[in-house]
Amino acid sequence: MKIKANDYSAAEIVKIIREWTELSQKDFAESLGRSRDSINNIENGRNRIFLNTLLEIAKKYDIEITIEKK
Repeated sequence: MKIKANDYSAAEIVKIIREWTELSQKDFAESLGRSRDSINNIENGRNRIFLNTLLEIAKKYDIEITIEKK
């Protein structure tokens, strides 16, 4: 599956990735060494996600992040 990141917020992207993994927030968080609450807060826009964290998630779950100039 492919998405255009410009069409989503960072919170939505994290949720999409988690849903692709078919993991609950708790299991996804544990796989990243974080709490369920931290993932819940990111997905609901209460906490921001740093780019390095997003890259860590992408690497762990074999997701390619591409930046392309129009």
